[in-house]
Amino acid sequence: MAQYEKLVRDRIPEILDEKGVSYEKHIANDVEYRTELIKKLVEEAGEFSEAGAIEELADVLEVIAALKTLPEYAEVEAVRTQKAEERGGFSDRIILKGEK
Repeated sequence: MAQYEKLVRDRIPEILDEKGVSYEKHIANDVEYRTELIKKLVEEAGEFSEAGAIEELADVLEVIAALKTLPEYAEVEAVRTQKAEERGGFSDRIILKGEK
């Protein structure tokens, strides 16, 4: 059986209990939680990149919502807005081609 150790959604232990699946769990400290959220963001973004499914995009947004609750990311929406004002967003669909 494959081994894993990763951050999961809050109800996953309950779901596993109902299915009779054994597992170990612990509650992440602040540093581990931040690290695991970033790993989860990469995982979910990769899954969205592969599948392009709305469910995968919803997972990405759920991880982002959790990251936004951390003190170091509390101002992310203000930073996003400022960058959009200064550099624009992506609504014009501009693709550039050139050399680096």
